[in-house]
Amino acid sequence: MESIRRRGIGFVDHAIRLILFFCALLSSTLVVTILAFLFYFTAPVIVDGRITELFGMVWNPISGNFGILPMMVGSLCVSFTALAIAYPLAAGISLFCSGAGPKVLTGKLVILIEFATCVPTVVYAFVSAILLAPLLRSFFEYGSGFSWLAASLTLSILIIPTIVLMINSSMKEVSATVRPVALSLGMTPIQSLTWVEIPQAWKGFVVGFVLGSARAVGDTMISLMLAGNAAQFPGSVLDSVRTLTAHIALVVATDPNSLAYQSIFLSGLILFLISALTNLGLRFVVRSIK
Repeated sequence: MESIRRRGIGFVDHAIRLILFFCALLSSTLVVTILAFLFYFTAPVIVDGRITELFGMVWNPISGNFGILPMMVGSLCVSFTALAIAYPLAAGISLFCSGAGPKVLTGKLVILIEFATCVPTVVYAFVSAILLAPLLRSFFEYGSGFSWLAASLTLSILIIPTIVLMINSSMKEVSATVRPVALSLGMTPIQSLTWVEIPQAWKGFVVGFVLGSARAVGDTMISLMLAGNAAQFPGSVLDSVRTLTAHIALVVATDPNSLAYQSIFLSGLILFLISALTNLGLRFVVRSIK
């Protein structure tokens, strides 16, 4: 009976490993397929020597200008501003939930943060379009309110839960093993959190930053509904901008034989490479600091 039981356990372990292997293989295949798809549809522009036109500084299809540089700058402006707003707030919330705040509040706050990750992006965008954009328009008395600032503020609310959950998960893992030792040495919970737990949980802070930035760059609905979609280089945070993701959504229904249509594949390739380089950079940082 014992040998049969061991064989059964071994069979289950082997089956689980095989299933996980095929899942990993399928995921890798899909990623490579997407990359090949983007390269395939971008290749004609490169072969025809028109790639320089797509990297121009002006987007005006009527006059024959198809430059996507304004959209690249718009993506960087919106995502970096959102990350600059969201990351300090998310780190503060994570530390509050990891011991700096009373347990009565932290448990409810974590539940609220987890719930916020389930809210569809379009809901954030719709509420901001109704409330935030008119507020910015009336407060600054400039523009339509649909701007770089409106998109960044809403996007920061979207990515805060992602960053908080990553940092909080790392802090929990560290606290379970480190805090009892620190408290036994006479440290207060705040001292343990500041001098012991945060340095030990640095990977969670890095992962939260990377995932937050990736989500900020890759979001479509908020940029599409709030940034104003003006293909221009912004002069201030109150100006309208267009991001690469919004550009893809706006241009995808145009003539498939036009250079404007081909620009969406180059935009997708750029977004894909940004995500890939971000993840590779994360792996390099984690390995180099070990």
